Amino acid sequence: MDNVVDDKKVNQVVEQSKGEPPESDGPGFELPLLLFAGFRTLIDRLHAELARQGHPDLRPAHGFAMQAIGVRGASASEAGRRLGVSKQAAGKTIDRLITLGYAERSDDPSDARRKLVRLTPHGIDALRRSAAIFDELRAEWASALGTRRLRALESDLRTVVPPDAFRLDAAGWLGGS
Repeated sequence: MDNVVDDKKVNQVVEQSKGEPPESDGPGFELPLLLFAGFRTLIDRLHAELARQGHPDLRPAHGFAMQAIGVRGASASEAGRRLGVSKQAAGKTIDRLITLGYAERSDDPSDARRKLVRLTPHGIDALRRSAAIFDELRAEWASALGTRRLRALESDLRTVVPPDAFRLDAAGWLGGS
């Protein structure tokens, strides 16, 4: 197998064998690529709409970081652990969120040596809008696929995806941390 780049600058795995096609509808490597492409399509559409609604500087990593900060706040170390990245990497993302007005640092009332990062009303607004936009995107998929097929797809994915797979460490995982 070779890793090549097509004219759209998308890496693809290319089978060099001239053998018979597999008995399934497609080669095995296509499933994760399709799942990732679906995820990427939703995230790209989300961010285009967030930009239109007044959040033009948000990036996918910011959404993961805001989820890691959570409604109660978190230290940079806690956010880093939740994201699967170092405290320093989390701190850089947090610094960017603070610069953009999505988060703020404050003293931890239970430990004076510790700083908490909390979401600002602007950050909470972005998360609320994200949830509403995801509902709209899901409705578009239901319209394109049919409600029953989309529900079946979601049910099937719940069957094969372990319950603990919903984690925020995608950036660290993809980056090899």
